[in-house]
Amino acid sequence: MTDQRLREAEPALADLAKPNRGPRAISAYLQRAIETGAYSEGDRLPPERQLAATFQAARSTVRRALDQLEKAGLVSRRLGSGTFVGASAASNRRHVDLANQVSPLQLIEARLAVEPFTTRLAVLHATRRNLDDMEIVLKHAEESAGDKDSFSKWDGEFHLLIAHASANPLLINVYRQINHVRLHAQWDAMKEKILTSEVIGAYNRQHRGIFNALNERDAQGAYALITEHLEKAREDLVKANSP
Repeated sequence: MTDQRLREAEPALADLAKPNRGPRAISAYLQRAIETGAYSEGDRLPPERQLAATFQAARSTVRRALDQLEKAGLVSRRLGSGTFVGASAASNRRHVDLANQVSPLQLIEARLAVEPFTTRLAVLHATRRNLDDMEIVLKHAEESAGDKDSFSKWDGEFHLLIAHASANPLLINVYRQINHVRLHAQWDAMKEKILTSEVIGAYNRQHRGIFNALNERDAQGAYALITEHLEKAREDLVKANSP
């Protein structure tokens, strides 16, 4: 049976789950599911036989995909137990420690330092598939105006897709860390205060403007719009923290 969390994590699963998909495509898909929170630190992935059925691939292909994730430090294999998100118990503790140290405001500051330049690179390197995936995610986000959890998930997915479109592995890894902190309990508490329907609507409009600039290959416009978007997120956070 197809794992429901896998289907929710990837809007283009129907295109991916075709016969003869190689380990790289399966690994990339599972990585996306982990990075966007469909699977959290410590979660067990579906068994190889279930993944093989989901992706219509041989178990040996799935095994090679999991090997790639393990080498990247995204999962660990436990003999007799399965494959779990997180490289090791020590690695998991480091991630949790970092998330505990970073406040929501510090998270926004880090994003302001990273995302505008990443977005400029995305203008230069985004493929048609990158842009098509962004548009699918934007539609999901726009349909989630009344659901804070759903919107937050698609919001994170949109920004992660921008990082992937930059084609810079180091920046993608940095944003993976940012997304990890975004999934932490501190941000979960803040989004309850911040994400009103009006704010979600404003963020969706800003996302659409950023996407349009990317689609038009407008590096200066995309840079300005993502900066404006993150500045608004910082202002909303400060307001939510005000007595």
